[in-house]
Amino acid sequence: MSAVIIDGKAVAARVRADVGRDVAEFRAATGRQPGLATVLVGDDPASAVYIGGKRRACVEAGMADLHQHLPADTPQDKIAALLDSLAVDPAVSGILLQLPVPEGLDGAALVGRIPPEKDVDGLTTPSVGLLARGLPGLRPCTPSGIIELLDAYDVELSGAPTVVVGRSELVGRPVAQLLVGRNATVTICHSRTRDLAAVCRGADVLVVAAGKQSIIGRAAVKPGATVIDVGMHRTEQGLRGDVDFDAVREVAGLLTPVPGGVGPMTIAMLLRNTLLAARAAAEVDNLV
Repeated sequence: MSAVIIDGKAVAARVRADVGRDVAEFRAATGRQPGLATVLVGDDPASAVYIGGKRRACVEAGMADLHQHLPADTPQDKIAALLDSLAVDPAVSGILLQLPVPEGLDGAALVGRIPPEKDVDGLTTPSVGLLARGLPGLRPCTPSGIIELLDAYDVELSGAPTVVVGRSELVGRPVAQLLVGRNATVTICHSRTRDLAAVCRGADVLVVAAGKQSIIGRAAVKPGATVIDVGMHRTEQGLRGDVDFDAVREVAGLLTPVPGGVGPMTIAMLLRNTLLAARAAAEVDNLV
C-alpha cells in the first residue's frame, strides 16, 4: 500500500484563483479594493521572506498591498500607534503583524490591538473566543488550510476518530476546535501523552503539529489513515516534517508532503480571510 500524496500546491492555487475572481467581482460591486496591511518590525531574514510571499500573493489576487516596515529598535508605543491607525483606516481590510517581533517587544500585546474584524491571522483573544463558541469570525490560516485540504480530498470528518498531536495556540488548539465543529471525535496529544503511538494508531485522521522532526513513524499510523503533517524542519537533506514521510507513506491512505502540503495553504487562506473581512466591512457600510 502506498499513500495518495495530497497536493497542497494545487489546492492552494485553486483557492487563490477563486479569491482573485471574487475580489474582481467585489471591486466591481462596491468600488472598493480589499487591502492587506502586513507589519514587519526589524529585518529577520525568515520573516522578510514570509512577508514577501504574502505581499506578492496579495497583489496577484487584486488586493492593495499596504505593507508597513519598521526598524527593529522601534518602541512598543510607536508600533501600537501604527496598529491603532491601521485599525481605523477604511482602506485596510486586514492587519497581520509578523511574528516573532524583536526581543524586548510584547508581541501578544501588539497583536491584541488588532480588532477582530481585521484580524486576518485569527490570533486575537476575541477571535479565539469566537472560534471556541462556534460563532462567525476570522479563523487562523493554517488550521483553516488543513480543513480545506481535507475537504478537497473528500475526507469524512463527521464522527471520525481524529488525533491532533500538538496543543499550540497557532495550530494545535484551533485545528482541534475546527475539527470538533465538523463533528469529528477529537483527541489532543502532546509531549506528556502516554504511549503516543498507541493513541495515534486509533485515528482515521491524524494531524501532526508537534514541532518535533519525525515524531510520528509507521507504528503510529493506522492503515489507510489520513495524515496531515504541519511540521517543517530545515535539515542537511532539505525540508522535513513532523512525520517520517518515507515510512508513513507505506501505510497511510492520504499523506501531505513537506514541502508542498500544508504550507501553501496558509497564504491562500490569508487571502480568503482578507476578502471576508472586506465583505464584512462593506456590509456594515451597506455597500453589498
